[in-house]
Amino acid sequence: MLNIVLHEPEIPANTGNIGRTCVAADVRLHLIEPLGFRLNEKHLKRAGMDYWDNLDVTTYIDYNEFLERNPGAKIYMATTKAPKIYTEVRYEPDCYIMFGKESAGIPEEILVNHREECIRIPMSGGIRSLNLGNSVAIVLYEALRQNGFADMELSGKLHRLEWE
Repeated sequence: MLNIVLHEPEIPANTGNIGRTCVAADVRLHLIEPLGFRLNEKHLKRAGMDYWDNLDVTTYIDYNEFLERNPGAKIYMATTKAPKIYTEVRYEPDCYIMFGKESAGIPEEILVNHREECIRIPMSGGIRSLNLGNSVAIVLYEALRQNGFADMELSGKLHRLEWE
């Protein structure tokens, strides 16, 4: 199972949206504290809609506890500073994809020792970053695609009518 990791997320609506995406993709969510909100906050629940109760979510006091509780985890780190584009890596079915807080990203003290695992989403010049929820969705669905959308519904149906 793929894993999304948010390092010190600050905005409850972003985390709520990401939680909903994780439920839709059958992916685990890992939250590294401190969080910029409480997990029972209404903005978090509103963005996650009624999916939040189905979310496989784990919290950690800090990055060191995350590493201790997930020994040997293959972690890809999304950052605007990475030399490698997110489509240039092969995501293992049980890897972790980490994203940093909205205002500052993943701390450089973490990134500096993980150059080969750092990935970025290409953007036009002059923009600092994409919305966190959008970034997670972009990279996560590339990882899912690479893994054949395992155990996901691949066909769609109309509600009232039939496709011709």
